[in-house]
Amino acid sequence: MNDPHGPRQNHLLAALPEHEYERLLPNLEAVPMPLGQVLYESGEQMRYVYFPTDSIVSLLYVMEDGASAEIAVVGNEGLVGVSLFMGGETTPSRAIVQSTGHAYRLKGRLLKDEFRRFGGRRAGVFHDLLLRYTQALLTQMAQTAVCNRHHSLDQQFCRWLLLSLDRLSSHELVMTQELIANMLGVRREGVTEAAGNVQRAGLISYNRGHITVLDRPGLEARACECYAVVKKEFDRLLPYVSDR
Repeated sequence: MNDPHGPRQNHLLAALPEHEYERLLPNLEAVPMPLGQVLYESGEQMRYVYFPTDSIVSLLYVMEDGASAEIAVVGNEGLVGVSLFMGGETTPSRAIVQSTGHAYRLKGRLLKDEFRRFGGRRAGVFHDLLLRYTQALLTQMAQTAVCNRHHSLDQQFCRWLLLSLDRLSSHELVMTQELIANMLGVRREGVTEAAGNVQRAGLISYNRGHITVLDRPGLEARACECYAVVKKEFDRLLPYVSDR
């Protein structure tokens, strides 16, 4: 039986050929991901990358006055810390655990060594996966910015909920209204109204921070096109990851 929290539960690690996976495995460290834990702050030196298995991490942009808004979510489809292998040691965003669970972390130095090992014409699967994942992540960030500017809060809420659920194995999220408000960069009252509208439409059940999806097709129909754009790009760039 597969370990429900083993490294292969992360789809990037699961897509690696055995010889590349076995080379990484001794250096992968299992870590708990409690709700609200900050993996790194804006401008902070990044020492590790994280491969979530059953947790979700939110990437937030934080303003000088403390206001924040989510720019991307990362779950078992990817990793947290792309800046490390893209040439930077810091990032302007904050990474915070949005849904509790587990992850495997790898020292940044080891990741960069592995990335460079197969650079150029000798590109290995891991090198290729990281670049493709980064492009997909950039698409999510760009689409999130467009969505926050042009679409209703109801649509943003549905898009956020669908992206989060895609990164979990269940149809339920545990999330307070305050946390959702911080993710979407809106007031708590706005989240209350949006969640209430979606619940009255019979698409979700929302009680005491527990969100259960009752009608997935209906939720997708209510969301704006931003969710479909992001999902299509992930499926195109990472078909062997998305199909898991």
